Amino acid sequence: MDKYPDQKRAVQYLYPPVDPFDQRVVDMGDGHRIYVEQCGNPDGIPVVVLHGGPGGGCSPAMRRYFDPEVYRVILFDQRGCGRSRPTASVENNTTWHLVADIERLRKLFEIDDWIVFGGSWGATLALIYAQTHPDRVTRLVLRGVFLATQAELDWFYGGGAGKFWPEQWARFTSLLRDSELSDTIGAYNKRLFSGDRATEILYARAWSHWENALASIHTNGAVGESPGEYARTFARLENHYFINKAFLEHDGQILDQMDRIAHIPGHIVQGRYDMICPPQAAWSLAEKWPEAELKMVRQAGHALSEPGISAELVRIMDRAAQEVA
Repeated sequence: MDKYPDQKRAVQYLYPPVDPFDQRVVDMGDGHRIYVEQCGNPDGIPVVVLHGGPGGGCSPAMRRYFDPEVYRVILFDQRGCGRSRPTASVENNTTWHLVADIERLRKLFEIDDWIVFGGSWGATLALIYAQTHPDRVTRLVLRGVFLATQAELDWFYGGGAGKFWPEQWARFTSLLRDSELSDTIGAYNKRLFSGDRATEILYARAWSHWENALASIHTNGAVGESPGEYARTFARLENHYFINKAFLEHDGQILDQMDRIAHIPGHIVQGRYDMICPPQAAWSLAEKWPEAELKMVRQAGHALSEPGISAELVRIMDRAAQEVA
């Protein structure tokens, strides 16, 4: 009998919540201390989970995609967010710092190689880490692909998505002058790093609301307001990475370097109606990746919690466990 007969009820197929068997803070030596946790089977198949944002932080729900009897799951809050400190700091905080952090954690836990699991910005980081350390990745499992290209940033912050959500776009841009609408990322950057806490929180909440309002296919745009400090952290880190083009050497770098990981098995799970990261990126990635399996999930948007996306990710991880066994 199919374990996943109804994607609308997929949440019930997530594994039960488990507590970490290891929690610690790792000092990176350059002003950042990273929160890390391990859960599941200490002797199981290692998998590192990369959260989105940048700036989103990991959550207990992210543990539930993995059979705790089979997998050794490592989650961590990336620099500047979640339980890592200092909060909202962009100093010594680039893509390449994060890649180095992942590799340092692998060595700290004495893991030879591991599965890398990430969604949205976590998918971006997973691909860049794999391209930097291809001998350390046994499999990539990606959701809601973001390739950090200018075209993707233009779609979401230049008015593309706003054509589908004009009322939310009007709210997002209402805090800006008309002359600033050609560069909303730059305009928000000035306020998010103004040095005035009230201003930073005001603009951070607007930045976060724009993304949250479009995350799920089931949304009507009415989402609650994020707590001020969480929104400030999330918005500052996202904006910092996006205004710096994810610190990549050139636009389209990830696709251009797919030959480095062409041999690594991959799974791409993409919501057909993802308004934040449109499916074109996932399709382009799969076209360059002979060992990848692309699953377009109908009636799904961007969120990890979308029932169809959750069901597919659990299915992939269960199947991967059987292949290793």
